Amino acid sequence: MNLNNIIASNLKRLRTERQLSLGKLSEICGVSKVMLGQIERGESNPTINTIWKIASGLKIPYTSLIDEPIKTDILIKKEDSTKQESPDKKYRVYCHFTSNVNRNFELFTVELDGNSSYESNSHGEKTQEYIILYRGQLSLTVDNTNYILNPGDSIVFDSSKPHSYSNLSDDMVQMALINYYLV
Repeated sequence: MNLNNIIASNLKRLRTERQLSLGKLSEICGVSKVMLGQIERGESNPTINTIWKIASGLKIPYTSLIDEPIKTDILIKKEDSTKQESPDKKYRVYCHFTSNVNRNFELFTVELDGNSSYESNSHGEKTQEYIILYRGQLSLTVDNTNYILNPGDSIVFDSSKPHSYSNLSDDMVQMALINYYLV
């Protein structure tokens, strides 16, 4: 898709989402109604300054107008997710969604075999980890505090600190894990 078409599509979507007429958007951003209409129809090659005026008027990042929108419907099968394993292969992480410009979190499915544990280092400053346990019993240690999670339990914690997961039973632990990056 060419840049003019991307800008046209983004501008129309953003204006419609905000329920703005071309006239009202013109008042907000200081770009003529005629020019805005031409941009939305892909008939105009807007200047950098024009794009900045529109972005400032809408109070959005400049790149919201020039970046191709990310598809909203994304299906990832487990076999297509990125799999990583601990050296002993007892801890497996399946990455379903990575963080990007429009997503400040990562989503994983995690499996921890029976009678095993895994040590995790800091995920960096200003990070949180969310866990929902689906199967088994998980012993989670964060900052010298131990938590026991049973199926259906969830927890959020400061993952900038080292933490460890332990499965004290014979059954596999299965959980969803989200790493959230605070901005």
